[in-house]
Amino acid sequence: MSYEERLKEYEKKKERIRKEFSEKSKDSKRVGLEKTTSNLFRHQKKNKSTIDVLDLNKVINVDQKNLTAEVEGMTTYEELVRGTLPYGVMPTVVPQLKSITLGGAVTGVGIESSSFKYGLVHETITEMEILLGDGSIALCTPDNEHRDLFFGFPNSYGTFGYALKLKVKTVPVKKYVKLTHLKFTNAKAYFENLEVLCQKKDSIDFIDGTVFNDREMYITIGQFTNEAPFVSNYKYMRIYYKSIKEKKVDYLTISDYIWRWDTDWFWCSSHFGLQNPVVRFLVGKWALKSTFYWKLRAWDGKYRILENIGKATGAGKRESVVQDIEIPIENCEKFITWFHKAIGIKPVWICPIKKYDPSVTYDLFKMEPSALYVNFGFWDSVATRSEDGYYNRLIERKVRELGGKKSLYSTSYYSKEEFWELYNKEAYKKLKEKYDPGHAFEDLYSECVKIKK
Repeated sequence: MSYEERLKEYEKKKERIRKEFSEKSKDSKRVGLEKTTSNLFRHQKKNKSTIDVLDLNKVINVDQKNLTAEVEGMTTYEELVRGTLPYGVMPTVVPQLKSITLGGAVTGVGIESSSFKYGLVHETITEMEILLGDGSIALCTPDNEHRDLFFGFPNSYGTFGYALKLKVKTVPVKKYVKLTHLKFTNAKAYFENLEVLCQKKDSIDFIDGTVFNDREMYITIGQFTNEAPFVSNYKYMRIYYKSIKEKKVDYLTISDYIWRWDTDWFWCSSHFGLQNPVVRFLVGKWALKSTFYWKLRAWDGKYRILENIGKATGAGKRESVVQDIEIPIENCEKFITWFHKAIGIKPVWICPIKKYDPSVTYDLFKMEPSALYVNFGFWDSVATRSEDGYYNRLIERKVRELGGKKSLYSTSYYSKEEFWELYNKEAYKKLKEKYDPGHAFEDLYSECVKIKK
Protein backbone atom coordinates (compact mmCIF):
# COMPACT_ATOMS: atom_id res chain seq x y z
CA MET A 1 0.00 0.00 0.00
CA SER A 2 1.37 3.42 -0.97
CA TYR A 3 1.78 6.37 1.39
CA GLU A 4 -1.18 8.10 -0.25
CA GLU A 5 -3.38 5.05 0.28
CA ARG A 6 -2.32 4.67 3.93
CA LEU A 7 -2.97 8.36 4.52
CA LYS A 8 -6.39 8.06 2.91
CA GLU A 9 -7.21 5.13 5.22
CA TYR A 10 -6.15 7.21 8.21
CA GLU A 11 -8.39 10.09 7.11
CA LYS A 12 -11.37 7.70 6.99
CA LYS A 13 -10.62 6.44 10.49
CA LYS A 14 -10.14 9.97 11.76
CA GLU A 15 -13.52 11.08 10.45
CA ARG A 16 -15.26 8.03 11.91
CA ILE A 17 -13.68 8.64 15.31
CA ARG A 18 -14.53 12.34 15.20
CA LYS A 19 -18.18 11.63 14.42
CA GLU A 20 -18.45 8.87 17.02
CA PHE A 21 -16.90 11.09 19.67
CA SER A 22 -19.18 14.02 18.82
CA GLU A 23 -22.29 11.85 19.01
CA LYS A 24 -21.42 10.13 22.27
CA SER A 25 -20.25 13.29 23.99
CA LYS A 26 -23.78 14.72 23.61
CA ASP A 27 -25.16 12.06 25.95
CA SER A 28 -22.17 11.29 28.13
CA LYS A 29 -20.03 13.73 30.03
CA ARG A 30 -16.90 11.57 29.72
CA VAL A 31 -16.00 9.68 26.57
CA GLY A 32 -12.96 7.43 26.87
CA LEU A 33 -10.96 5.29 24.50
CA GLU A 34 -11.71 1.64 23.88
CA LYS A 35 -8.27 0.04 23.79
CA THR A 36 -6.42 -3.12 24.70
CA THR A 37 -3.19 -1.54 25.95
CA SER A 38 -2.42 0.47 29.07
CA ASN A 39 0.70 1.17 31.07
CA LEU A 40 -0.96 2.93 33.97
CA PHE A 41 -0.40 1.59 37.48
CA ARG A 42 -3.22 3.47 39.13
CA HIS A 43 -6.96 3.29 39.44
CA GLN A 44 -8.70 4.49 36.30
CA LYS A 45 -12.18 5.95 36.40
CA LYS A 46 -14.63 4.17 34.16
CA ASN A 47 -16.10 6.35 31.44
CA LYS A 48 -19.79 6.07 30.66
CA SER A 49 -18.99 5.43 27.01
CA THR A 50 -15.98 4.89 24.80
CA ILE A 51 -14.95 5.38 21.20
CA ASP A 52 -13.34 2.58 19.24
CA VAL A 53 -9.74 3.47 18.39
CA LEU A 54 -8.39 -0.07 18.15
CA ASP A 55 -7.62 0.24 14.44
CA LEU A 56 -5.73 3.52 14.86
CA ASN A 57 -2.52 1.50 15.04
CA LYS A 58 -0.57 1.84 11.80
CA VAL A 59 2.73 3.34 10.69
CA ILE A 60 1.65 5.55 7.81
CA ASN A 61 5.06 6.52 6.48
CA VAL A 62 8.79 6.33 7.19
CA ASP A 63 10.71 9.23 5.68
CA GLN A 64 14.35 8.10 5.41
CA LYS A 65 15.53 11.43 4.00
CA ASN A 66 14.10 13.63 6.77
CA LEU A 67 14.41 10.96 9.48
CA THR A 68 10.79 11.01 10.60
CA ALA A 69 7.89 8.58 10.80
CA GLU A 70 4.20 9.43 10.51
CA VAL A 71 2.26 7.26 12.93
CA GLU A 72 -1.31 6.76 14.17
CA GLY A 73 -1.81 7.52 17.86
CA MET A 74 -2.62 4.04 19.16
CA THR A 75 0.35 2.41 17.43
CA THR A 76 2.42 0.45 19.91
CA TYR A 77 6.16 0.88 19.95
CA GLU A 78 6.43 -2.77 18.98
CA GLU A 79 4.61 -1.98 15.73
CA LEU A 80 6.48 1.30 15.27
CA VAL A 81 9.90 -0.36 15.63
CA ARG A 82 8.78 -3.18 13.32
CA GLY A 83 7.87 -0.52 10.76
CA THR A 84 11.06 1.54 11.00
CA LEU A 85 13.89 -1.02 11.33
CA PRO A 86 13.56 -2.29 7.72
CA TYR A 87 14.44 1.27 6.68
CA GLY A 88 17.55 1.26 8.88
CA VAL A 89 16.14 3.67 11.46
CA MET A 90 14.47 3.60 14.88
CA PRO A 91 12.56 6.24 16.88
CA THR A 92 15.10 8.36 18.72
CA VAL A 93 13.60 7.31 22.08
CA VAL A 94 11.84 3.94 22.45
CA PRO A 95 10.24 3.27 25.85
CA GLN A 96 11.07 -0.06 27.42
CA LEU A 97 7.87 -2.05 26.82
CA LYS A 98 6.34 -3.19 23.54
CA SER A 99 2.80 -2.40 24.67
CA ILE A 100 3.38 1.35 25.16
CA THR A 101 1.69 3.44 22.47
CA LEU A 102 3.22 6.50 20.86
CA GLY A 103 0.25 8.68 21.81
CA GLY A 104 0.38 7.40 25.38
CA ALA A 105 4.10 8.07 25.70
CA VAL A 106 3.58 11.67 24.59
CA THR A 107 0.57 12.56 26.71
CA GLY A 108 2.41 10.83 29.55
CA VAL A 109 6.19 10.92 29.93
CA GLY A 110 8.31 8.34 28.10
CA ILE A 111 12.03 7.68 28.54
CA GLU A 112 14.75 5.19 27.65
CA SER A 113 18.51 4.79 27.46
CA SER A 114 18.85 7.31 24.61
CA SER A 115 17.21 10.04 26.72
CA PHE A 116 20.58 11.45 27.83
CA LYS A 117 21.02 12.30 24.15
CA TYR A 118 17.51 12.98 22.76
CA GLY A 119 15.46 13.87 25.83
CA LEU A 120 11.99 12.57 26.65
CA VAL A 121 9.60 11.03 24.12
CA HIS A 122 7.63 14.26 23.67
CA GLU A 123 10.83 16.04 22.62
CA THR A 124 11.05 13.66 19.64
CA ILE A 125 7.66 14.75 18.24
CA THR A 126 7.43 17.36 15.48
CA GLU A 127 3.67 17.34 14.77
CA MET A 128 0.40 16.08 16.32
CA GLU A 129 -3.25 15.89 15.32
CA ILE A 130 -5.35 16.05 18.50
CA LEU A 131 -9.07 15.34 18.90
CA LEU A 132 -10.48 18.05 21.18
CA GLY A 133 -13.45 17.98 23.53
CA ASP A 134 -15.77 19.75 21.10
CA GLY A 135 -15.12 17.15 18.40
CA SER A 136 -12.79 19.33 16.35
CA ILE A 137 -9.23 18.31 15.45
CA ALA A 138 -6.23 20.56 15.99
CA LEU A 139 -3.01 20.19 14.01
CA CYS A 140 -0.27 21.17 16.44
CA THR A 141 3.32 22.05 15.54
CA PRO A 142 6.03 24.01 17.40
CA ASP A 143 5.32 27.13 15.37
CA ASN A 144 1.68 27.18 14.27
CA GLU A 145 -1.47 28.63 15.87
CA HIS A 146 -1.72 25.64 18.23
CA ARG A 147 1.87 25.75 19.45
CA ASP A 148 0.62 26.31 23.01
CA LEU A 149 -1.14 22.91 22.89
CA PHE A 150 1.91 21.32 21.25
CA PHE A 151 4.05 22.33 24.23
CA GLY A 152 1.25 21.79 26.78
CA PHE A 153 0.09 18.32 25.68
CA PRO A 154 2.96 16.29 27.24
CA ASN A 155 2.11 15.15 30.77
CA SER A 156 -1.57 16.10 30.28
CA TYR A 157 -2.70 12.43 30.29
CA GLY A 158 -5.54 12.88 27.83
CA THR A 159 -7.17 15.77 29.70
CA PHE A 160 -6.95 18.15 26.72
CA GLY A 161 -7.72 15.59 24.01
CA TYR A 162 -6.52 12.45 22.25
CA ALA A 163 -3.58 12.23 19.84
CA LEU A 164 -4.78 10.69 16.57
CA LYS A 165 -1.63 11.06 14.47
CA LEU A 166 1.93 12.09 15.27
CA LYS A 167 5.18 12.67 13.46
CA VAL A 168 8.19 11.34 15.35
CA LYS A 169 11.93 11.73 14.78
CA THR A 170 14.06 8.71 13.89
CA VAL A 171 17.78 7.99 13.97
CA PRO A 172 19.91 5.65 11.80
CA VAL A 173 20.86 2.33 13.41
CA LYS A 174 23.42 -0.38 12.86
CA LYS A 175 22.95 -4.13 13.00
CA TYR A 176 24.14 -4.64 16.58
CA VAL A 177 24.59 -2.86 19.88
CA LYS A 178 27.75 -3.46 21.91
CA LEU A 179 27.07 -3.32 25.65
CA THR A 180 29.68 -2.54 28.28
CA HIS A 181 28.69 -3.08 31.92
CA LEU A 182 30.72 -0.95 34.34
CA LYS A 183 30.62 -1.99 38.00
CA PHE A 184 30.75 0.40 40.96
CA THR A 185 30.69 -0.23 44.68
CA ASN A 186 29.71 3.19 46.02
CA ALA A 187 27.07 5.71 45.01
CA LYS A 188 29.36 8.75 44.88
CA ALA A 189 31.65 7.25 42.21
CA TYR A 190 28.66 5.79 40.40
CA PHE A 191 26.89 9.09 39.81
CA GLU A 192 30.12 11.01 39.17
CA ASN A 193 30.99 8.58 36.37
CA LEU A 194 27.43 8.60 35.05
CA GLU A 195 27.61 12.38 34.66
CA VAL A 196 30.93 12.17 32.81
CA LEU A 197 29.69 9.44 30.45
CA CYS A 198 26.57 11.45 29.58
CA GLN A 199 28.82 14.12 28.10
CA LYS A 200 30.14 11.66 25.49
CA LYS A 201 27.21 11.87 23.11
CA ASP A 202 29.39 11.47 20.02
CA SER A 203 30.77 8.08 21.04
CA ILE A 204 27.95 6.59 23.16
CA ASP A 205 24.46 5.85 21.84
CA PHE A 206 22.72 4.50 24.96
CA ILE A 207 23.21 4.76 28.72
CA ASP A 208 21.23 3.21 31.54
CA GLY A 209 22.04 1.45 34.79
CA THR A 210 21.01 -1.11 37.38
CA VAL A 211 21.45 -0.75 41.13
CA PHE A 212 21.31 -4.18 42.77
CA ASN A 213 22.24 -2.93 46.25
CA ASP A 214 24.38 -0.25 47.90
CA ARG A 215 27.60 -2.10 47.03
CA GLU A 216 26.78 -3.43 43.58
CA MET A 217 25.69 -1.00 40.91
CA TYR A 218 26.26 -0.94 37.16
CA ILE A 219 26.30 1.58 34.34
CA THR A 220 25.57 0.03 30.95
CA ILE A 221 26.72 1.90 27.87
CA GLY A 222 25.54 0.90 24.40
CA GLN A 223 27.27 1.63 21.10
CA PHE A 224 26.06 0.86 17.58
CA THR A 225 28.23 -1.53 15.60
CA ASN A 226 27.97 -3.55 12.39
CA GLU A 227 30.30 -6.27 13.69
CA ALA A 228 29.76 -8.64 16.64
CA PRO A 229 32.05 -11.50 17.74
CA PHE A 230 29.00 -13.14 19.34
CA VAL A 231 25.33 -12.31 19.91
CA SER A 232 23.42 -13.07 23.11
CA ASN A 233 19.76 -14.02 23.30
CA TYR A 234 17.61 -13.16 26.31
CA LYS A 235 14.20 -13.97 24.86
CA TYR A 236 13.69 -17.33 26.58
CA MET A 237 15.68 -19.21 29.21
CA ARG A 238 18.42 -16.62 29.78
CA ILE A 239 17.50 -13.42 31.63
CA TYR A 240 18.95 -10.07 30.57
CA TYR A 241 19.24 -8.27 33.90
CA LYS A 242 21.12 -11.21 35.44
CA SER A 243 23.67 -11.03 32.61
CA ILE A 244 24.67 -7.53 33.71
CA LYS A 245 26.51 -9.08 36.67
CA GLU A 246 27.95 -11.90 34.60
CA LYS A 247 29.40 -10.17 31.53
CA LYS A 248 31.59 -7.13 31.17
CA VAL A 249 30.91 -6.94 27.42
CA ASP A 250 27.89 -8.22 25.50
CA TYR A 251 26.33 -7.91 22.06
CA LEU A 252 22.68 -7.82 21.00
CA THR A 253 20.92 -7.29 17.70
CA ILE A 254 19.36 -3.84 17.53
CA SER A 255 15.86 -5.30 17.92
CA ASP A 256 16.87 -7.41 20.92
CA TYR A 257 18.55 -4.40 22.51
CA ILE A 258 15.44 -2.25 22.13
CA TRP A 259 13.29 -4.94 23.78
CA ARG A 260 15.87 -6.27 26.27
CA TRP A 261 13.66 -5.28 29.22
CA ASP A 262 10.34 -6.45 27.79
CA THR A 263 10.93 -10.21 28.13
CA ASP A 264 11.01 -10.08 31.93
CA TRP A 265 9.28 -6.73 32.47
CA PHE A 266 12.71 -5.63 33.70
CA TRP A 267 12.84 -8.09 36.63
CA CYS A 268 9.17 -8.10 37.60
CA SER A 269 8.49 -11.50 35.97
CA SER A 270 9.77 -12.93 39.27
CA HIS A 271 6.45 -11.92 40.89
CA PHE A 272 4.72 -14.48 38.70
CA GLY A 273 7.30 -17.24 39.22
CA LEU A 274 8.57 -16.94 35.66
CA GLN A 275 12.23 -16.70 36.60
CA ASN A 276 12.10 -20.25 37.95
CA PRO A 277 13.80 -22.28 35.16
CA VAL A 278 11.26 -25.11 35.30
CA VAL A 279 8.26 -22.78 35.20
CA ARG A 280 9.91 -20.70 32.49
CA PHE A 281 10.54 -23.77 30.32
CA LEU A 282 7.02 -25.12 30.76
CA VAL A 283 5.25 -21.81 30.16
CA GLY A 284 7.22 -21.17 27.00
CA LYS A 285 8.65 -18.21 25.15
CA TRP A 286 5.22 -16.91 24.06
CA ALA A 287 4.34 -15.83 27.62
CA LEU A 288 7.57 -13.93 28.28
CA LYS A 289 6.44 -10.45 27.29
CA SER A 290 4.95 -7.35 28.87
CA THR A 291 1.50 -7.86 27.33
CA PHE A 292 1.15 -11.22 29.11
CA TYR A 293 2.29 -9.74 32.43
CA TRP A 294 -0.34 -7.03 32.05
CA LYS A 295 -3.01 -9.73 31.77
CA LEU A 296 -1.69 -11.44 34.89
CA ARG A 297 -1.69 -8.14 36.72
CA ALA A 298 -5.26 -7.43 35.60
CA TRP A 299 -6.39 -10.84 36.90
CA ASP A 300 -4.64 -10.19 40.20
CA GLY A 301 -6.24 -6.76 40.45
CA LYS A 302 -9.67 -8.26 39.84
CA TYR A 303 -9.42 -11.31 42.09
CA ARG A 304 -6.82 -10.09 44.65
CA ILE A 305 -4.86 -13.33 44.24
CA LEU A 306 -1.54 -12.20 45.76
CA GLU A 307 -3.31 -10.30 48.53
CA ASN A 308 -5.36 -13.35 49.46
CA ILE A 309 -2.27 -15.58 49.38
CA GLY A 310 -0.56 -13.14 51.74
CA LYS A 311 -3.49 -13.29 54.15
CA ALA A 312 -3.65 -17.09 53.98
CA THR A 313 0.07 -17.53 54.64
CA GLY A 314 0.31 -14.84 57.29
CA ALA A 315 2.71 -12.78 55.18
CA GLY A 316 0.94 -9.60 56.23
CA LYS A 317 -0.07 -6.39 54.53
CA ARG A 318 2.01 -4.94 51.70
CA GLU A 319 1.96 -1.55 49.99
CA SER A 320 2.49 -1.35 46.26
CA VAL A 321 5.35 1.01 45.42
CA VAL A 322 5.49 1.40 41.65
CA GLN A 323 7.11 4.67 40.66
CA ASP A 324 9.45 6.44 38.26
CA ILE A 325 10.96 9.65 39.54
CA GLU A 326 13.59 12.08 38.24
CA ILE A 327 16.27 13.60 40.48
CA PRO A 328 18.92 16.21 39.53
CA ILE A 329 22.31 14.50 39.26
CA GLU A 330 23.79 16.48 42.17
CA ASN A 331 21.19 14.99 44.53
CA CYS A 332 21.22 11.40 43.28
CA GLU A 333 23.66 10.06 45.86
CA LYS A 334 21.47 11.49 48.63
CA PHE A 335 18.35 9.96 47.13
CA ILE A 336 19.65 6.42 46.59
CA THR A 337 21.25 6.36 50.08
CA TRP A 338 17.95 7.42 51.61
CA PHE A 339 15.99 5.01 49.38
CA HIS A 340 18.00 1.96 50.44
CA LYS A 341 17.29 2.72 54.10
CA ALA A 342 13.70 3.98 53.91
CA ILE A 343 12.21 1.82 51.14
CA GLY A 344 14.64 -1.00 50.37
CA ILE A 345 13.28 -2.14 47.00
CA LYS A 346 15.90 -3.83 44.80
CA PRO A 347 16.93 -3.69 41.99
CA VAL A 348 16.43 -0.08 40.87
CA TRP A 349 16.59 1.00 37.23
CA ILE A 350 18.69 4.08 36.43
CA CYS A 351 18.18 6.21 33.30
CA PRO A 352 19.83 9.62 32.74
CA ILE A 353 17.80 12.34 31.02
CA LYS A 354 18.70 15.73 29.62
CA LYS A 355 16.60 18.18 27.63
CA TYR A 356 17.27 17.90 23.91
CA ASP A 357 16.76 21.61 23.31
CA PRO A 358 17.46 23.82 26.36
CA SER A 359 15.54 26.72 24.79
CA VAL A 360 12.22 24.82 24.69
CA THR A 361 9.78 24.56 27.61
CA TYR A 362 7.01 21.98 27.96
CA ASP A 363 4.61 23.67 30.36
CA LEU A 364 3.40 20.65 32.36
CA PHE A 365 6.77 18.95 32.72
CA LYS A 366 9.31 21.70 33.18
CA MET A 367 12.98 20.81 33.49
CA GLU A 368 16.00 22.97 34.16
CA PRO A 369 17.39 23.84 30.70
CA SER A 370 20.90 22.36 31.01
CA ALA A 371 20.47 20.05 33.99
CA LEU A 372 21.14 16.32 33.92
CA TYR A 373 18.41 14.34 35.67
CA VAL A 374 18.40 10.67 36.58
CA ASN A 375 15.28 8.55 36.44
CA PHE A 376 14.96 5.99 39.23
CA GLY A 377 12.49 3.21 38.43
CA PHE A 378 11.35 0.88 41.23
CA TRP A 379 8.39 -1.46 40.99
CA ASP A 380 7.54 -3.74 43.90
CA SER A 381 5.71 -3.80 47.21
CA VAL A 382 6.84 -3.16 50.77
CA ALA A 383 5.71 -4.90 53.97
CA THR A 384 3.82 -2.38 56.07
CA ARG A 385 1.82 -1.84 59.22
CA SER A 386 1.10 1.77 58.34
CA GLU A 387 -1.82 3.42 56.59
CA ASP A 388 -2.27 2.98 52.85
CA GLY A 389 0.19 5.12 50.90
CA TYR A 390 2.69 5.64 53.71
CA TYR A 391 5.78 4.71 51.67
CA ASN A 392 4.58 6.41 48.50
CA ARG A 393 4.07 9.62 50.44
CA LEU A 394 7.59 9.33 51.86
CA ILE A 395 8.93 9.11 48.30
CA GLU A 396 6.84 12.06 47.10
CA ARG A 397 8.18 14.22 49.94
CA LYS A 398 11.78 13.19 49.35
CA VAL A 399 11.53 13.81 45.59
CA ARG A 400 10.20 17.30 46.21
CA GLU A 401 12.85 18.00 48.85
CA LEU A 402 15.60 17.10 46.35
CA GLY A 403 14.19 19.18 43.50
CA GLY A 404 12.95 16.20 41.52
CA LYS A 405 9.87 15.20 39.57
CA LYS A 406 7.48 12.27 39.67
CA SER A 407 5.80 10.56 36.72
CA LEU A 408 2.02 10.36 37.02
CA TYR A 409 1.41 6.93 35.48
CA SER A 410 1.14 5.41 38.96
CA THR A 411 -0.71 6.15 42.17
CA SER A 412 -0.16 9.61 43.67
CA TYR A 413 -1.12 10.94 47.08
CA TYR A 414 -0.63 14.69 46.68
CA SER A 415 -3.17 17.11 48.09
CA LYS A 416 -4.80 19.28 45.45
CA GLU A 417 -2.82 22.32 46.59
CA GLU A 418 0.51 20.48 46.52
CA PHE A 419 -0.24 18.89 43.17
CA TRP A 420 -0.93 22.18 41.43
CA GLU A 421 2.17 23.77 42.92
CA LEU A 422 4.18 21.01 41.23
CA TYR A 423 2.32 20.74 37.93
CA ASN A 424 1.86 24.36 36.85
CA LYS A 425 -1.76 25.18 37.65
CA GLU A 426 -1.85 28.50 35.83
CA ALA A 427 -0.54 27.12 32.54
CA TYR A 428 -2.84 24.11 32.80
CA LYS A 429 -5.92 26.21 33.57
CA LYS A 430 -5.23 28.48 30.61
CA LEU A 431 -4.92 25.55 28.20
CA LYS A 432 -7.98 23.82 29.66
CA GLU A 433 -10.13 26.90 29.20
CA LYS A 434 -8.97 27.27 25.60
CA TYR A 435 -9.03 23.66 24.38
CA ASP A 436 -11.61 21.96 26.63
CA PRO A 437 -13.90 24.70 27.95
CA GLY A 438 -16.81 22.24 28.17
CA HIS A 439 -14.75 19.85 30.32
CA ALA A 440 -15.35 16.85 28.10
CA PHE A 441 -12.26 15.37 29.78
CA GLU A 442 -11.24 15.16 33.43
CA ASP A 443 -8.81 17.71 34.80
CA LEU A 444 -5.26 16.54 35.47
CA TYR A 445 -5.61 16.25 39.23
CA SER A 446 -8.79 14.19 39.03
CA GLU A 447 -7.28 12.02 36.32
CA CYS A 448 -3.95 11.27 37.98
CA VAL A 449 -4.29 11.43 41.77
CA LYS A 450 -5.82 8.71 43.87
CA ILE A 451 -8.62 10.48 45.67
CA LYS A 452 -9.57 9.10 49.06
CA LYS A 453 -13.23 8.87 49.99
